[in-house]
Amino acid sequence: MLLPAGAIGLLLVSGGSSADPRTPAALPGMPPPFLGTALVGNGRLTAAIDAYGDVVDMRAPGPAGRGLIDNPSDRQAARTVAVGTGIVPRVKIEDGPALPMWRADSVSQRYLPGTNVVRTVARFGRVRISITDAAVGGAFARRVQSSAPAGVRVEPVAEVNVQAGARCERNQRVRETDLLCSSGEADSPIDSSGDSVDQSSVGAQTDMTLRSAAVSDREWLDNARPLGRAAPRWAREMYRRSLLTLRALTDRRTGAVAAGARDGWAYVWPRDAATAALAFAAAGYRSEAEHIARFLLGVDLDAGARYQGDGNPVAVRAAQGDAAGWVAVASDTVGLTWSRRQASRALHHVDRFPWRGRADYQEADPGDYLANAIASTSVDEPKTPLYEGKWAHLHASSAIAAEFGAARGLVRTARDPGSGLDTAAAWAVRPFPLPALYPEVRRTMLRLAGQQTRFGITPGEGWTGGVDPWTAPTAWTAWSLAALADRDRLGRPAVALGERRQALRLLGDLRRAATPAGALPERVDARTGAPRSTTPLAWSHAFAILALRQLWPQQ
Repeated sequence: MLLPAGAIGLLLVSGGSSADPRTPAALPGMPPPFLGTALVGNGRLTAAIDAYGDVVDMRAPGPAGRGLIDNPSDRQAARTVAVGTGIVPRVKIEDGPALPMWRADSVSQRYLPGTNVVRTVARFGRVRISITDAAVGGAFARRVQSSAPAGVRVEPVAEVNVQAGARCERNQRVRETDLLCSSGEADSPIDSSGDSVDQSSVGAQTDMTLRSAAVSDREWLDNARPLGRAAPRWAREMYRRSLLTLRALTDRRTGAVAAGARDGWAYVWPRDAATAALAFAAAGYRSEAEHIARFLLGVDLDAGARYQGDGNPVAVRAAQGDAAGWVAVASDTVGLTWSRRQASRALHHVDRFPWRGRADYQEADPGDYLANAIASTSVDEPKTPLYEGKWAHLHASSAIAAEFGAARGLVRTARDPGSGLDTAAAWAVRPFPLPALYPEVRRTMLRLAGQQTRFGITPGEGWTGGVDPWTAPTAWTAWSLAALADRDRLGRPAVALGERRQALRLLGDLRRAATPAGALPERVDARTGAPRSTTPLAWSHAFAILALRQLWPQQ
C-alpha cells in the first residue's frame, strides 16, 4: 500500500539467499551494513542496530537468548549477507527506486542522552530520514520520521517477514511510520493470538515503549556512583555509555551477561561476565554484580568455554584456564562463597596446576599461558600445592616469573621467550594483584603501550590475528597502569606520573576507537578506526568502567 506524499516505510525481511548474495558496499569511512554498531534493550529483549539503521540482531527472552534474525557471523565475515536481512528501512523518493540507508548521502547515529535509545539519521539530498529505536521488557519499538521540501514525494515500501517467535505490527501515516515487535513474552504489547492489532494502538504502544525505555534507563543511571569531580566530560560520557551497555547485555532475570548482541557472541564467557560484575560493583550496582556472580557460580566451569543464557555449555570449545579465577574474584567482590565443591569441579586437573594445558583468552590451542597462570592465583579453595600457605602469592609470583619471565618482561607461553610479551601481564596488578611481580608487569605494560596505534594495542607481541587493535586489552592495560600510579604516587611520584600519563594515553586511544555513538568494538581497523568486529563488546566496556574509576575515584 502506498501512502501519501511525505510518508516513509520499512522493509522487513529475515534470512539470506542461496544465490551467493553480497553484502552492500559501506559508505566511505563507515563499517559494512549488517554489522551491529549500537544496542537497544534493558536486559530482556535485546536488538543490535547497524550504522545504517538496520536491525541486524534480536535476542529474547534475554541478551543471551534465541536469535530472532538470521544473520550468521560467518556470512558477515565473508561479506555475503543478503540485502534483505533483518529489519531494513528503505525510502522511495519521487519516482526513484526504494533505497536503503546505505545508499544515502550521509548517515549518523547517536544515543539519546543517558539512554539505550538509538537514533539514526540518513540524508538523501534535502530529504532527512530519522529512525528511533528502543527496547523495554519483551518489546522492540521503532519510529521512522521523514522531512522533505514541499512538493517532494516520499513513499514507503513496507513488508514484514521475521523469524518464528517474533511478531511485528506497523502503523503507517503521513511522514511517520511506527513499528512494534514482540518476542511473545507475557508482558509483550502484541497479542500472541495472531489477531490483527489496531494501527492506532501500535502507534500508542510505540510511543509508550520509546518513552518508557528512556525513562527507565535514566532512572537506573541516576543510581550510579559518579566519577570524581576532576573527571573530564569525555570520561563521564564513556562511563555512562559503558554502564548502559552492560545494562543492555545483562539478563535482568538470570544475571547472564552476553559478550555481545551478535551471532557467535551472544553467549556467556566467565571472564567477560565476571569483569562486568566487577564493574557493576565498582559503580555501586551491587545487586547486579551479585546476580551475575550467582549465575557464574551455578555453571559447570569445566564443561566449556562459553554458556547459553540458561547456563548450559555451548559445544565445540573446551574449558579455558582462566574461568575459575575470574569467577572466584567476582564472587569474592560481592561476598559470595566460592565453595570447595564448586572449586573442585571447576579446577579438575591431572597435575597440580589447574591452568595447564588449556586455552586462554586468545582462544587458540591449549597450552601453558600467562593469563591462566595469573588468574588461577585468585582461587581460594582448594589451594594448589604451589600456592598453599602463608606465602601463597609470593610463591605464585616466583613461579610465574620463573616460567614466563624474559629480558623484556612477561611472555605469553611458559618457557618460550619467543612467544612475545602478553598484555595479560596487567592482570597481575588488577584484578589478581601479585605485588612481587609488579616490576616485571610494569616493564611489560610500558613496552606494549609504547607499540600502540591511534586506536589502542593488540593482545600482545605474539598475536597472530593481524595488526588491528583490540579494545579490551587496551582498557585493561590502562586500568592496571592507573592502579600502579596510585600505588607509586607517594613513594615514587615521577614513576607514578609516567604510569598515569600512559594510562590516559591508552584511554585516549579507546576514545578514538569508539563509534560516534560511544560503543566500543571488539577490534577496529588499525588505519581508520572503523569497527571490524562485534560492537559493542561487554568486556571492553567493563574494563573501561574500571579504568575510569581508578583514574577518577569518587572523593
